[in-house]
Amino acid sequence: MNSHAPLKLGTRRSKLAMAQSGMIAEEVRRVTGRPVELVEITTYGDTSREHLAQIGGTGVFVTALRDALLRGEVDFAVHSLKDLPTAQPEELTLAALPQREDPRDALVARDGLTLERLPDGARVGTGSPRRTAQLNAYARNHGLRIETVAIRGNVDTRIGLVRSGELDAVVLAAAGLNRLGRSDEVTDFLSVDHILPAPGQGALAVECTAHNADLAAALAELDDPFTRAAVTAERSLLAALEAGCSAPVGALADLLADGQGETFQELRLRGVVGTTDGSSLVQLSTTGPVPKSHHDALALGRELATEMLAKGAAGLMGERAH
Repeated sequence: MNSHAPLKLGTRRSKLAMAQSGMIAEEVRRVTGRPVELVEITTYGDTSREHLAQIGGTGVFVTALRDALLRGEVDFAVHSLKDLPTAQPEELTLAALPQREDPRDALVARDGLTLERLPDGARVGTGSPRRTAQLNAYARNHGLRIETVAIRGNVDTRIGLVRSGELDAVVLAAAGLNRLGRSDEVTDFLSVDHILPAPGQGALAVECTAHNADLAAALAELDDPFTRAAVTAERSLLAALEAGCSAPVGALADLLADGQGETFQELRLRGVVGTTDGSSLVQLSTTGPVPKSHHDALALGRELATEMLAKGAAGLMGERAH
C-alpha cells in the first residue's frame, strides 16, 4: 500500500452522502496519515424517480458504489448502513461501522407541531413503508386522523414540501439532519417506544475489498464494537424475516446498563412488522447478554425473528422484498 498516494473514497453525490463521506474521510486521514479524495458516483436510486418499493428498495443506492470498488476505481466506500442488503458479498468486507448517530426518526412540521399535536387530517410525507405502518398505527391508537403521503427526494426537497404548505409534516432520519447541521428544523424527535427506526438507521458502513487486508486493518480503527453488535442483531432480524430495506420492518438494539449504570449487561432487541395502514402490528422484544461475538449478535436477531414469525409477521409484510 503506497503510503503517500491519496485513498479514493466512493460516495453518492447527495448533500447528505457527501457530508457523511467527508466526516469519514477526515477520520481516515487521521488514522492513516494519507490524503483522501472523494469520488462521486451516481447510483440507480439517485436517478430513478420511482418509489423505492417499486425499484426493489434493497441495494439501489449501493450497487454502483460496490461495482466501483470491485473495478478498483475507488479504494473504499461509505454507505448509510440501512441501505445495505443484509447479504454481504464475499469479495467485500465491512471494515468499519463507526459510532452510531441518533437512530430515531424526526418530524419536521409546520408551526412547530409535534406528532401528538398534528391537526385532524394532517398530511404527513414519508417514502418508507415502515414509517407509514407505524405512523398509521400510532394515529389509530391515539385517536388521530392523519394521511400519509408517499414522497421521494433529498432532504431539501422533502422539507420544501412542508415549507410550501403542500404537506403538514415530513418524517426523516434524525441522523441525517444532525450530520447536515439541520437538527434545529426538527419539531419532534419520535420516541422509539412509538416508532422503531429502520435496522441500522443512524449507522454508517465503511466498505473495502476483502483482499485489501492492509486497508481493511487501517479502516478497522474507526470501528465501534457496540454499534457493530447492535446493528448486527438488527440486520440479522431483517434477514431472518426475509425482508428487504423497503419492507415495513423496524428494529432497534440498545445496550442496557446494570443498576449503577456503569457497565453494559444486556443487549435488548426490539422489532416491529406491520401492515402499512397500521391496522395490524407484530411488535416484540428480546434481551440477551452483550454479544461476545458476531455469532451471538446474529443469534439474537434470529431468535426474535422466529418469535415474530410465530406471531404472524410474514403475513403482514405483503409481497416480501428479497
